[in-house]
This record gives sequence, C-alpha cells and structure tokens, in this order.
Amino acid sequence: MDALRRLPGVGVKSASRMAFHMLQHDREGAQLLAQALQQAVGNVRHCNLCHTFTEGEVCATCRDPRRDRAKLCVVETPADQAAVERTSAFRGLYFVLMGKLSPLDGIGPKDIGLERLFTRATDGEVQELILATNFTAEGEATAHVIAEAMKARGLRVTRLARGVPAGSELEYVDLGTIAHALADRRER
Repeated sequence: MDALRRLPGVGVKSASRMAFHMLQHDREGAQLLAQALQQAVGNVRHCNLCHTFTEGEVCATCRDPRRDRAKLCVVETPADQAAVERTSAFRGLYFVLMGKLSPLDGIGPKDIGLERLFTRATDGEVQELILATNFTAEGEATAHVIAEAMKARGLRVTRLARGVPAGSELEYVDLGTIAHALADRRER
C-alpha cells in the first residue's frame, strides 16, 4: 500500500483498494505489473537528443526521417509531448525539459537541462523554437527565460497560442483565458 501511495493522486483508500484487489482477485496482474515496472526501471533512459524517455540511445521520434528538423517544440514532460503528438498537428522534433523553473522549490536552469536545450536548438538545423510549456507561473517563467536566451542567439521563437477552448461558452470561461484570447486575437 505504501508503494502504491507514491503514485500521484493515490491516497490511502485508493492504495488499499488496489492492493487488496490485486492480492485477492488478480495475483497474475500484480506479477505483470511488478515485472513491467522492474523492466521499465532497468531499460528506460533519456534520449540523447530530445531527453524524452526511450529504451534506446535515441528515441523513435528523433530517428524518424520524416520529421521536420527545422522545428523544435519544447515541452515540460513526456506526457506533454504525448499530448502534442496525439493532435497529429505537429511533425517537428521535441526537447523535453523534464520539469520547469521553480525558484521557490530550488529548481533552476541547470536542474532542467537548459544548456542541453540551447546546444540542441543552435545546432544549425533548428530554425524555429516552439515553446509549449504549461500556462502556469512556472511554465511562463520557463518560457520567458528560454525565449530571451534563444532570441539573443538569433533563433526564431514562438509560443503556443492561448484562448477560448473550442465549443465553450464565454460565460463559463475564466477571466484570464478571455483576457489572453482578446490580447492574442487574429484576423479572420
């Protein structure tokens, strides 16, 4: 139960429910889970190019010759990269920070590998750096630091657009989102 509680969003009740279920009803599933986790911990590493998770030296995305090497999308986590990939709207490459700047938590530029990003982004192939960090205070600070550093190196830097979600009604959208949508409006 203590091991299951280490997972995000899993409290005492959920952990005990999962543990009892596996022990009582699905011992084979428990064995599969244990083996899968053991295998992942032993085999999964960071891609040498984009820093995402992979079992090889270089991930499948970075090896794909059909990807647009002129575009590099910066995300905070592999989960964020997976979300962008699911859209099928981006065919460039990625750099995964594995975090975000958070001075209050003691996380600085060296902790999220900004030097590796700067080296990758200035390799001569990248022409546009797309900042896709989250729209939190830390994500915005991270995007700002990266943008300033990359602009100083002469690289084109863009940021994901913000705005009103498709299919939503304005009266239910938070005020910050409406304000950003107004500021970032475009011609029709």
